[in-house]
Amino acid sequence: MDKRLNLGFFASHRGSNMQAVLDACGAGDLAARPCLVISNNSESEALARAEREGIPALHLSSRTHPDPVQLDKAILSALRRQQVDLCVLAGYMKKLGAKTLSAYQGRVINIHPALLPKYGGEGMYGAHVHAAVIAAGDSETGVTIHLVDEEYDHGRILAQCRLPVLATDTAVTLAARVLAREHTFLVETLARIVRGEIVLPGE
Repeated sequence: MDKRLNLGFFASHRGSNMQAVLDACGAGDLAARPCLVISNNSESEALARAEREGIPALHLSSRTHPDPVQLDKAILSALRRQQVDLCVLAGYMKKLGAKTLSAYQGRVINIHPALLPKYGGEGMYGAHVHAAVIAAGDSETGVTIHLVDEEYDHGRILAQCRLPVLATDTAVTLAARVLAREHTFLVETLARIVRGEIVLPGE
């Protein structure tokens, strides 16, 4: 893979993880080029962030393409048009279509706010994850970055880091600490991919 990755981002809401990567690229701390942002939410902060940074930004969803097959084709076409090497799902609340997953097999990663395979799967996102960790009485949680396949939170784990769950934690305080670590861990993991320390399938 080229040492300067072309990154495509998918985000549904704030896009704060994406912003952490954009900042690292802009500072020269990550040898990658953000070249596309796709959101299923036309009002997402992620699209606004992309526009402020001068990065091509697209709203592609069931509103723009009611037929899922056509939506899948539109997403894949946009990725190819911008020559995206690696797709980063950063708080993206939708599944990618079969054509996109096939074309980018082993080239789509997701960041999840728990230690998969625990607290993964459909419906396990954001506050739901942290509430489940607190309810279970776990002493630690963490962040997982994994390859994306046809199932939610199922693909091969590329990297994980751990954080303690404090006795005083609520789902809100735990979410804030995990998110702060997500920002740094995503950049660290992408840097390891660029350096070849994490080898993606087919390399």
